Amino acid sequence: MGLNSLAPLLHAADATSEAAGRFAAVLAVALVALVFGLVLARYGFGIGSVAAQEAVLWLHASLFLLGLAYALRHDAHVRVDVFSQRLPAGARAWVEFGAGLLFLLPFCVFMVVISWDYVGASWAAREGSRDPGGLPAWYLLKSLIPLSAALLALQGLAHTLRALQRALARGAE
Repeated sequence: MGLNSLAPLLHAADATSEAAGRFAAVLAVALVALVFGLVLARYGFGIGSVAAQEAVLWLHASLFLLGLAYALRHDAHVRVDVFSQRLPAGARAWVEFGAGLLFLLPFCVFMVVISWDYVGASWAAREGSRDPGGLPAWYLLKSLIPLSAALLALQGLAHTLRALQRALARGAE
């Protein structure tokens, strides 16, 4: 099975990351609007809401967790090219492939494994806010931890396979 036969997987990974990124963008707009409303309510009218403040936390966390795969898809992630910037394109592709295989994908698996029991315990307890007037169902927010790691792993796999394609293509030149 050649790398070209993986095109549907790569496309599915990209489409999934794009959808998560678009949803994160909507959450960013909602976050800004909510923070504006909270500031206006507090300083303009002297009122506040624990639930609204927790909603800010929910939106902020969701925005980052759902934006991880999107950032990788568009090379908007933090990258340290100190060692590979002087390498030829083929060697850089091999470095990217190796980094994805040795660091990114194992990290994603680790995040899913390490968060699984944490999220499961939250679901079992039907965990809600500890503050009076806070939001219920914190287990839903916590579920984004392994979900985001899985989305990042899917996009990371696509990213790593593309690096392998580039490395092999440069080797054929």
